[in-house]
Amino acid sequence: MTRTLDGPRGGPAVEARSLSVGYGANVVVADLDFTLGRGRILSLVGANGSGKTTLLRTLASLLAPVSGEVRVLGATPGSSPTRVAYLGQFHPAGFILPLRAIDVVRMARFASLGLLSRSSREDERAVERAMEVMRVADLGDEPLDALSGGQRQRVFIAQALARGGDLLLLDEPAANLDRGARETYRGVVRDLASAGCSAVVATHDLDEAAASHQAMLLARRVVAFGSPGEVLTPEALLSTFGATVHPRSDGVLVVDHGHGCAPGGMP
Repeated sequence: MTRTLDGPRGGPAVEARSLSVGYGANVVVADLDFTLGRGRILSLVGANGSGKTTLLRTLASLLAPVSGEVRVLGATPGSSPTRVAYLGQFHPAGFILPLRAIDVVRMARFASLGLLSRSSREDERAVERAMEVMRVADLGDEPLDALSGGQRQRVFIAQALARGGDLLLLDEPAANLDRGARETYRGVVRDLASAGCSAVVATHDLDEAAASHQAMLLARRVVAFGSPGEVLTPEALLSTFGATVHPRSDGVLVVDHGHGCAPGGMP
């Protein structure tokens, strides 16, 4: 199924045609056909192992496509590293050197600096703004390993924002965030989309997916793709998760397997 979204700045952010993604010759999701316009948010929804991370890593040029074609900002993935910000699901637990929160956010500017260049005032302003909007400016001098899980996640989101790119690729960005921090993050992404930045977000949060421009349900295949109203139906969610899924007010999905099992949080 192919659908084109006309973003406010024109020209697609992502184009995929007969795209298969995976690891080596091992296909995880085949026959992806979609176009994401500028200034649009696409939510990828599915259980662990459904292909969300594999697709994001392909768009970020961390994995080569198994087959088919994909264009990111009009070029092959990886052609514009300063214009694409990728936030992975997992982060290193430690570093060779002790790093402060502000050091981690500053790493976002390395791609535009070159090997021997020094950061400019513009770079520092980008770092400061990102930390302010994610409410971690007061944690700048704190060692990363001294922060809570939620604080660290906000620092890593700030790192992605500090890149100042045209496309955000975010893998479970709301993980470890409390309700207030989730709302802050969502508001920032919405504001960026209004300014013309596009985003592809892997999420387990149906509220977040419902607020996106488009949603794609994945279960090692494309179950459904379209507007959230078209896609986030009980039938499609049943096909995606193999269970009936109910959103809770705190953003957690509750799975009812329908066999007398106690419901639990989505994996």
